[in-house]
Amino acid sequence: MKHGLYVMPHVQSIREAFAEASSFLDKSGCNEPQRSSQLLLEHVLGASGAAYYMALADPFPAALKDAWEAAVSRRAAGEPVQYITGEQEFYGRAFEVTPDVLIPRPETELLVEAILKYGAELWPDGLVHAPDGGARTGMHAAGGPASAEAAGAYQPRPLAAVDIGAGSGAISVTLAAEAPAWRVSAGDISPGALAVAARNALRHGAAVDLRLGDLLEPFAGLETDILVSNPPYIPGGDIAGLQREVRDHEPRTALDGGGDGLDPYRRMMELLPLLPAAPRLVGFELGQGQAGEVAALLRAAGHWNEIVTIDDLAGIPRHVLGIAR
Repeated sequence: MKHGLYVMPHVQSIREAFAEASSFLDKSGCNEPQRSSQLLLEHVLGASGAAYYMALADPFPAALKDAWEAAVSRRAAGEPVQYITGEQEFYGRAFEVTPDVLIPRPETELLVEAILKYGAELWPDGLVHAPDGGARTGMHAAGGPASAEAAGAYQPRPLAAVDIGAGSGAISVTLAAEAPAWRVSAGDISPGALAVAARNALRHGAAVDLRLGDLLEPFAGLETDILVSNPPYIPGGDIAGLQREVRDHEPRTALDGGGDGLDPYRRMMELLPLLPAAPRLVGFELGQGQAGEVAALLRAAGHWNEIVTIDDLAGIPRHVLGIAR
């Protein structure tokens, strides 16, 4: 259903503005119209939390009428709130988002949490103390386990984590901020996305090496202990049926995973030989119904002797990890 531009009724309180806009957004077919209205109001007013609720009885500031009408009109047309406000919270930090990047989702926080957890288990001090990353099995090292002599002469180095498909930098910036001893890199095929990620890294004081290129290609020859990715995983034929907020506004390159949605995972497995050795820890986000196939890809690669599947908050298998212990 198409609707015209939103026009706020004459003189009313902030609470009335909220109610009126919520009704307008609901009739426009927006999901979560009240939540959208509140987030937009907080953005336009420059107030949140207690300050927002305390202001609800106040008259709506006349000087903000145009900005409010424009924001509600954009949301009614299907534009996500996050692109209107320019922000989305992730792992307790505010991230800049633009139409160049996918909007970070809460379920991806679970992937970051898992990478931090297993990373701390495998490398307690954030350092790699053996040439092959210290895996006891040596499964992933091309030349097998390092000799005791070579390991003894090896100079410990910072743990290296690589995020494929940087987007806003939600994953890489969070890893760098939460584990400052790690050396974090991230790549993306989109220059616009890398620009957003760079601003978010600067905003949060996180050191992230950002590289332009496709999947693992920008990291050829780079020692990589952790590989993490939330790649495009939606089957190409399913995109037309997505919510308009996603289909019409989020970048197609961050959504389309090919015919069955699994192309990026296959290609990352194929490109592993670009790295000196397979990462000891890998973690992927994936779509509903894809966990079994992605886990099978990791098993077939033969580098990881432990495969872990993690459910999202709705109980859907959402992440698959491979660990070489």
